[in-house]
Amino acid sequence: MIHIMHEMTTWLLGMTHWSDLLQMHWQLPHDWVVLGQQFKETDIGGDVGRAWSHFVKTGQVWAFLVGLILGYMARALTTYG
Repeated sequence: MIHIMHEMTTWLLGMTHWSDLLQMHWQLPHDWVVLGQQFKETDIGGDVGRAWSHFVKTGQVWAFLVGLILGYMARALTTYG
């Protein structure tokens, strides 16, 4: 049993990437495995800035504020106590 475990460990260490193991086990196309390994550079500050700018330009900020005020007034008028 120890000999088999040693052979499996040696075989796993001989793999160049985990993608090789995935392809052998599930027979995945190589493109799918590479797609999962790619990433893009993120710019959180820039993304938040663009989202806020779009929020203001489209007038959604005003709808949000009006909704807050009307919601607060409705809650104040409908609560008891």
